[in-house]
Amino acid sequence: MRGKKQNEWQPLEQGTIVLSLDAELLWGHFDIYSEKRFRSRYPNAVAAYEHVLRSLCSAGLSATWLVVGGLALEGSQGPADSRLSGLPPEWTRLIPRGNELTAPLWYRRSFIRQLASASVRQDIGLNGGLTHLMWTDPRSTQSVLCAEMDGGLTALRDLGIQPSVFSFPRDREQHHALLAERGFRCYRGTAPVFSQEFGRTLPGAMFRLFDEIGSSAPPLVCPRQKLPGLWSIPASLFLYPIGDRRSLIVPHETRIARVQKGIDAAARHRGIFHFCLHPVDLAQSPQGCRLFDSILERVASARDRGDVTVLTMAGLAGQMDALAETADVRAKGASPLPGQVIAGQY
Repeated sequence: MRGKKQNEWQPLEQGTIVLSLDAELLWGHFDIYSEKRFRSRYPNAVAAYEHVLRSLCSAGLSATWLVVGGLALEGSQGPADSRLSGLPPEWTRLIPRGNELTAPLWYRRSFIRQLASASVRQDIGLNGGLTHLMWTDPRSTQSVLCAEMDGGLTALRDLGIQPSVFSFPRDREQHHALLAERGFRCYRGTAPVFSQEFGRTLPGAMFRLFDEIGSSAPPLVCPRQKLPGLWSIPASLFLYPIGDRRSLIVPHETRIARVQKGIDAAARHRGIFHFCLHPVDLAQSPQGCRLFDSILERVASARDRGDVTVLTMAGLAGQMDALAETADVRAKGASPLPGQVIAGQY
C-alpha cells in the first residue's frame, strides 16, 4: 500500500493460495439493477457459474463459494413469503415470486446441490444471509440481521449444508459477534489496499484503475482473530469488471499478470494470496471464461510444482486455529502466527 512500511512476514511452511467466489446472481444486484439491465450487463450468467464449477473440478481445485441463501430456495412467494418476515418491507418488495424455472436468476437450488456434491470438494459459506441485505443499512438492526442470517442458514441447512464461512455483502462489516454466536469460524475481510479506504466511490474506482493499469502486485494477507475462534481472512485481489470498455484500458492479460504476481509472492515469501471474484463478472465478456481458466491454470501449475498449497477459507481458519493452540497465542498474547504481519502494515 502506498506510503506505508513494507511488511515483515513470519512465514508459513509453504505459500498458500485461497480462492473465494461470491455466488449471488441477481440477489447481489437487485437494489441497483433491474432484471432487464442485469441480463444485458451479464448475459449467460448462469452458464458462467456452471463453467467455473467445471473448471475448478477439472483442475482439482477447491474454492470457497459464498452463497446468498435465497439461491438455495426451491422457490418463493415473493414479499408474501413468511421466510422474509422480519426483513424491511421496502427491501423485500423487490423480491419476485417464482421458482427455478420462472425466475432462474433468483432461485438455483439445483446448482447449490451441484456444489455440495461436486467431484472436487467445494466449501459453501454464507453471503450475508437470505437476501443479501446490507449489514450497514440503517434498517439493519440486530433483530433484522438475525432474521436475515437465520433465514440464509436455514435455506442452506435444508440442503444439508452447514456453513462455517461468511462474507459481508459488498464488504460492509458490522455486528461481528453475530457470526461468532452462530458458529462461523471465519469471514472475508477487506483487502489491505489503498483504494479500499475509499470504498465504492469515484476516488476508490480511480485508485483501483491505477492499480490495474500499473499491474501492481497484490498484497499478501494475514488472518487475524476478530473474536476468539473467529478469523478475518482479508482479500488480496478481486477480479474487477471485464466489460469491453474497461478491457480497452485494462486488457485481460493484465488481470492474469497481477494474479501471477500474487502467486509468485506467496511462493517466495511463504505467505497467503487470496484471490476473489464474482462469477457473473465472467459473463461480461465472451473471453471471460477463458480468462478464468488461464488464472486457474497458473494456480494449478504452482500447486503441482509444489510452490504453493491451495486451501479453502475454512481450511485456512483450521490451520490458524491449530497454530494458535500450539503457540498458545490466545493465552499469552505472544508473537504473531505464521503468515501474520509482525512489523508495519499495508
